[in-house]
Amino acid sequence: MFEQLLLARWQFAITTVYHFLFVPLTMGLPIMIALMQTKYVRTGDPKYKTMTKFWGKLFIINFVLGVATGLVQEFQFGMNWSGYSRFMGDIFGAPLAIEALAAFFIESTFIGIWVFGWDRLPKKIHCLCIWLVAFASNLSAVWILIANSFMQNPVGYQIVAHESGMDRAEMTSFLEVITNPYVLHQFPHVFTAGLCTAAFFVLGISGYHLAKGQYKPVFQSSFKIAAVVAIIASLAVAGIGHFQTQYLGNEKPMKLAAMEALWETTEEAPLALFAGIDQENGTNTTEVAIPKLLSFMAHNNFTDPVQGINDLQEQYSQEYGEGNYIPDVFSMFWSFRIMVGAGMLMIVLALAALFIAWRKKYHDGGAVNLLYKILLPAIALPYLANTFGWLIAEMGRQPWIVYGLQKTEDAVSTAMPASYVLITLIGFTLVYLVLAIIDVKLIVKYARKIDDEAKEPMAKEEGSLWI
Repeated sequence: MFEQLLLARWQFAITTVYHFLFVPLTMGLPIMIALMQTKYVRTGDPKYKTMTKFWGKLFIINFVLGVATGLVQEFQFGMNWSGYSRFMGDIFGAPLAIEALAAFFIESTFIGIWVFGWDRLPKKIHCLCIWLVAFASNLSAVWILIANSFMQNPVGYQIVAHESGMDRAEMTSFLEVITNPYVLHQFPHVFTAGLCTAAFFVLGISGYHLAKGQYKPVFQSSFKIAAVVAIIASLAVAGIGHFQTQYLGNEKPMKLAAMEALWETTEEAPLALFAGIDQENGTNTTEVAIPKLLSFMAHNNFTDPVQGINDLQEQYSQEYGEGNYIPDVFSMFWSFRIMVGAGMLMIVLALAALFIAWRKKYHDGGAVNLLYKILLPAIALPYLANTFGWLIAEMGRQPWIVYGLQKTEDAVSTAMPASYVLITLIGFTLVYLVLAIIDVKLIVKYARKIDDEAKEPMAKEEGSLWI
C-alpha cells in the first residue's frame, strides 16, 4: 500500500510540475500580446503588428504543449485516486466541468479565430479575439484554483453517509465554494506570477535580439512593455504573497510553521535564513535567523507569538486522532526560500530593465549588453518560483488530500497494482520529457528570427534599423 501511494504521488507530482511549466505563460503572455495588438489598432504602426505576430506564435506553441500535458491530469483522478474521486467528486467535478465547458472552450475557440482571422476580420474585432483569449486563459485558472482551494480549505459542504458505508462530501453552497477565502488569496498570487513569467519571457528574448543588434524597432518596444509589466507584477506577486502567508498563519498555521522550520510556539519569533533541520527529533541543529522578523511578517508587530510545529502536532492529534500531521519540513523550508530568492532577483532585474528601457537616449554596449545577456537565462527565474510555490501549496497540506476530511493514504486507488503505476510513471515522465524538449526547440527556433514577410513594412519605415 505504501509503495503504491508513493508511486501515485510521484506520478501526479511529476505530471503536474511538467504541466505547470506551461500554465503561467499561457495566463500572462496573451495579456501582453493583447496590449501590443491594441497599440497597433490605435496607432496603425506596423511595428506593433510585427510584435503581436511574433509573440503570438510563441504563445501558440506554449498553449498547444500545455494542452497536451494537461490532458493526462484528470484521468489520474479516476485511476490512481479513485478513493478521492468517490469521496469528493460531487464537489471537485463541478469547477472542473465549468472550466472545460466554458473557459477552455472560449479560449480554444477564439485562439483559432485569432490565428486565422488576420486580414479577414476588422482590426478591432480581431483584437477583441485576443483579449477574449487572455480573459478565458485566466478564467480557466480561476476554476482550477477553486477546485484546488476546496482541498486546502473545505467550505460549502456536508458529509453524507451512504448505504455502501462510504461517506461522501456533497456540496451545500456553490457560492461558498467559489468564494472560498483560500482562492481569494491564491488566484491573485497565481495571476501576478503568470504576468511575471510572461514579462521575463519577453524581456529575455528581446534582450537576446537587442544584444545582437537586430530587429531593434520591434524589440526595443517589446522590451519597454515587458519592463513595465515585470516591475508591476514582481512587486505585486511579492505583496500578495505576503498577505497570503499571513492568511496561512491564521488559518493553516502548520503550513507556515513548516515553511519557517519553527518547531516551538515562540513570541518575538525570528525569521530563519538558514537552518539545519532534524525532523526526526523535532528541532533545528543549526540556525541563522533575524530576530523578531517572523512575528512582524505574520502579525504586523514584533511581539505576537507564532505557533510551532510540535504544539500544532499535539493539537491536531487531539482534534483528528493519533497520527503524524507534520509535512516534510526540509522540503517546505527550502522550497519557500528558493521561491522568495527567485522573486527578489526578479525585482532587481525588473528595476534594472525598467531603468534601461525608459532612458531618454538609447545606446548599447557595456552594462546594457551585459543586462541583455543576463535576462535570457533569467527567463528561468519565474519558472523556478512557480514550481516551488506549487510544491509548497501541495506538500504543506500533507498528510491531507482534503484538509481535515480525507488523508492522502485513504484517497489512493486500492485496485491499481503498484507495478501498473510504476510503468505509467516511467511512461508519462518520458513522454512529458519529449514534449518539453519539443517545446524548447520550437520556441528557440521561432524566437531567433522574425518572419521575412513581417520585415518588409518595417524595412521601408525604419531603413537601416533592420540589421
